[in-house]
Amino acid sequence: MTRPQLVRDLMTVGVPTCAASTPVSDVARLLLDLDLEAVAVLDREGHAAGVISQYELVQVYTRDGWQSLTAEQVMREDVPQIPPEIPLTAAIQIMQDQGVRVLFLMHHSDGISYPAAVITYRHVLRLLAARDQTELKDLGIHAAREAPLDTFIKRRDAARQRAIRPPEE
Repeated sequence: MTRPQLVRDLMTVGVPTCAASTPVSDVARLLLDLDLEAVAVLDREGHAAGVISQYELVQVYTRDGWQSLTAEQVMREDVPQIPPEIPLTAAIQIMQDQGVRVLFLMHHSDGISYPAAVITYRHVLRLLAARDQTELKDLGIHAAREAPLDTFIKRRDAARQRAIRPPEE
């Protein structure tokens, strides 16, 4: 089996994000629902402003009034990032050196820098556990992905559904 050698061969394209104003409890729910290590926090212009990982969320519990905190108040302000063309071994070493379990691959467009892909410890664990290449077919730059228009339509429809739900009492 030919193993992925570069970050681009194992990364996941598409990064879950949240707004800086997102309540901490909603960030925790997002991590749990999607089985994530971390999410990128975006400012009002769409720039990556920081990261919230499981580590930051666990730490927040010790703070008084944590229930009223937002993503911006608990995020790590730097966004650990790497380019897609580096060897996986280098990415793993960067994670260890920086004490992080997630690295982001950034995209720059129209003056906005935002996360476009991610590689995590979980990616490496999947690689170690894979019996053959088919177990990794959903990863990397060549993975089959939904068309951007289809993604937009799904997100739009989900937002409409949330908007028409009656408020809970």
